[in-house]
Amino acid sequence: MLEKINFKVVKKIILLTFGPLFIFCVGYFVSNQLQSSQFGGLMLDKYFDYKKHKTDFRTEVIAGVSTFLTMAYIMFLNPVILADGGFDFGGVFTATALATALACFIAAFYAKTWPVGLAPGMGINAFIAYGVCLGMKYTPAEALGAVLVAGVLFLVISLTPIRAWLINSIPKSLKLGIGAGIGLFLAIIGFEIMGLTADNPVTLVQLGDVSNPLLLLGAGAFISMIVMEKMKIKGNIIIGIIVFSAIAWVTGLGQFNGVMSAPPPMTHLMTFDLGAALSASMVTVIFTLFFIDFFDTAGTLTSVANVSGKIGPDGKIKDIDKAMLSDSASTVVGSMLGTSTVTTYVESAAGVKAGGRTGMTSLVIGVLFLACLFFSPLATSLPKEIDGAALIYIATLFVRNITDIEWDDIAESGPAVLAMIAMPFTYSISNGIALAFVSYAAVKICTGKFDSTSPAIWVIAVLSVISFAVA
Repeated sequence: MLEKINFKVVKKIILLTFGPLFIFCVGYFVSNQLQSSQFGGLMLDKYFDYKKHKTDFRTEVIAGVSTFLTMAYIMFLNPVILADGGFDFGGVFTATALATALACFIAAFYAKTWPVGLAPGMGINAFIAYGVCLGMKYTPAEALGAVLVAGVLFLVISLTPIRAWLINSIPKSLKLGIGAGIGLFLAIIGFEIMGLTADNPVTLVQLGDVSNPLLLLGAGAFISMIVMEKMKIKGNIIIGIIVFSAIAWVTGLGQFNGVMSAPPPMTHLMTFDLGAALSASMVTVIFTLFFIDFFDTAGTLTSVANVSGKIGPDGKIKDIDKAMLSDSASTVVGSMLGTSTVTTYVESAAGVKAGGRTGMTSLVIGVLFLACLFFSPLATSLPKEIDGAALIYIATLFVRNITDIEWDDIAESGPAVLAMIAMPFTYSISNGIALAFVSYAAVKICTGKFDSTSPAIWVIAVLSVISFAVA
């Protein structure tokens, strides 16, 4: 059946459908604003309604810069991670900048009451590179096809009542355990990139060569990131990466390739392979991509809503449907450009704390990421040991999820911990998710809680068992 489908034609149809739609949205807004000579003031005030949200132009710009500084590391880490999976570094660098900018613009123009930043997600990119491409031997084009299908699935569900049903059906403990597991998965990758671990035929892993000067610089970068966070210095990750990379260049330990140049060609533009993505063997991958993106986005938006006061008296989050639609549409766009799943960043809270309350914050973030297009030589100059240190630091942020797990209830905490430890030990995020749901369902059956457990748990558990059976 799939052999009869002309996927080149499908690509053209998708491009012709989604491309003009997003260009129209951006163009419509810009053209309307340019009709006024007060583009930076009155018209933006009218569009984003600063007074209603108790903010102003200057505050929104500061908020956008604050969020950008806290998430700018993705420009360097995303190409590094996906390149390990066979992607072209330069192509991913350009795709990351463009996908992030477009995603932020979509959020600014459509979900204009949300001051959020969106970019290719950490954890999901590692799953694609190390799990899908290296582990399951899929090509980058096939992986991008899976990202596209998962994004379309997210987009469709975001338009239906299924969205709320899913958010409310998955136990909080599993969400937290899976989030922490993704952190540990990032940590083990960071350890390998940094050189802190080495293979051992008996113990599987052992301490690496700690006398390596670059490893020591990476360790210094890691400590500096923690210290700057403690001192509440914004942009601690990107500052740590740049400063310690500069030390490596000055001392001759690293190679400096320059700062600015024309953007690298978009190697993976519209190269997704839908044939493999729609095969039975990709079901687990697509489900994992969808699951991580959907619940990561829901969790992040809830956190941002708490900080920005978007939760109403009835407990409902205002305009969350627009925010989730923006997120899912951005994943579709990102897969076309040639990068992994785009998601809303929890670092958006930095901008909210700085006073950001509207999509103007997102607009500023998008513009700044567009400017990053011209810094690819700098990205290729960063020593991998320092990149690894940044991954380990980010991992610590993910693992903090465990503090809110219901530790007093072993039926809740047990499956959550299983998810957390299974991901790094099986080197697979999808395995961790599957084992968590299967064990959670089994515990509920054995404790007589079958009737009080959401049907979503049983559906996901059965799909997980099937995925193990056909693996």
